[in-house]
Amino acid sequence: MKIINPASEDVLAEIELADLAETDRAVERARKALPAWREVAPGDRARLLRRFADLVERHGDELALLELANAGHTIGNARWEAGNVRDVLHFYAGAPERNHGRQIPVPGGVDITFAEPLGVVGVIVPWNFPMVIMMWGAAPALAAGNTVIVKPAEWTPLTALRLAELALEAGLPEGVLQVLPGAGEVAGARLVEHPGVNKIVFTGSTEVGKLIAARAAENVKRVTLELGGKSANVVFADADLDQAAATAPSAVFDNSGQDCCARSRILVERSVYDAFLDRLGAAVEGLTVGDPSDPGTDMGPLISAEQRERVSSFVTGTPRFQGTCPSGKGFWFPPTVLTHDSLDDRAFTEEIFGPVVSVVAFEDEAEAIQIANNTKYGLSGSIWTRDVGRALRVARAIEAGNLSVNSHSSVRYWTPFGGFKQSGLGRELGPDALAAFTETKNVFIAH
Repeated sequence: MKIINPASEDVLAEIELADLAETDRAVERARKALPAWREVAPGDRARLLRRFADLVERHGDELALLELANAGHTIGNARWEAGNVRDVLHFYAGAPERNHGRQIPVPGGVDITFAEPLGVVGVIVPWNFPMVIMMWGAAPALAAGNTVIVKPAEWTPLTALRLAELALEAGLPEGVLQVLPGAGEVAGARLVEHPGVNKIVFTGSTEVGKLIAARAAENVKRVTLELGGKSANVVFADADLDQAAATAPSAVFDNSGQDCCARSRILVERSVYDAFLDRLGAAVEGLTVGDPSDPGTDMGPLISAEQRERVSSFVTGTPRFQGTCPSGKGFWFPPTVLTHDSLDDRAFTEEIFGPVVSVVAFEDEAEAIQIANNTKYGLSGSIWTRDVGRALRVARAIEAGNLSVNSHSSVRYWTPFGGFKQSGLGRELGPDALAAFTETKNVFIAH
């Protein structure tokens, strides 16, 4: 398969995709490596993960440039992503020596619990944030003593392949962390149904997530699913309007809107609706869309021509505001702001996964909550207000897993990340992620 630079349409590499037989061989290698890896002393496993993190840091610019070329990310984003891979590895390098069980008081003896690794974990990675999402699954799984097979998205395998090489250079044994480029319908589906794979971590669309959950259920296979989003950015009249409007574009147009946490619905209290729109229009006009390698670029291309066609299908009529983007080669789409007469408009209800945002007015707190919750998704969102009581009330009332007040931050590796409703199952990151990759074994010892 040809790997294409989305900014230039140049061919970066040709990758052979794994078939069913190669997928089965990868599972066999992972199962063969499992007994020795789970028996590695916790301190030694921690040292190997730290060595891996140090190599990622040493090769950070190389990884960033690979992501820039393969996924079209801006250089600033790509450098942050390489740093996040390093930080996640360091964070979970502390986990093997803290993978504690419990001693539970019981009559007649002593009761203790152990956190045992699950076995082989398949991590199926999307194309929008390839290397960071790979490591959110792989790092805690490895720390807990599992072996891992990563199936990167067909369009964006390059950083995953390089990270697998760095893992071997760091001293992780053969078969402990494998990267298996392949089609979702072939390699991905086989990992889901293979009885030798004990867990699947999947990030992607809700539609595919449902299929994975159904197939995994046939073997009662554990799953973590991080799926779609249609998050609200709720702006109350007492907010700092200048700050709320200035930051709203980055909250939805970062990574060209190809972000499940994108605040693609902006809800504004009616009394400040026009004032907010004026400020938002100026902010959108100030965005620079272009060469991802230029540090001054705010937004790069979409991942593919197919994705550009999908995004453009949501924009009918004349947008309220629309920025500019390059013409010629590359999968470009301008940052676009829509307003709506109906809250049933397709652009307001469906996940677009592109640089398109909808702005609507609300009358009061109750209506803001009602509109924010009127979606099958529940991943993220923002609340802008100076009223701490209102911030807490609205945050408790909105059905989403990751909310920020006067901020658009969704992901920190120290804190849990995941969604409500059809935005997924389970949580990634944070101090409790290890529990998603272990089974609790209870042992009673009679006096």
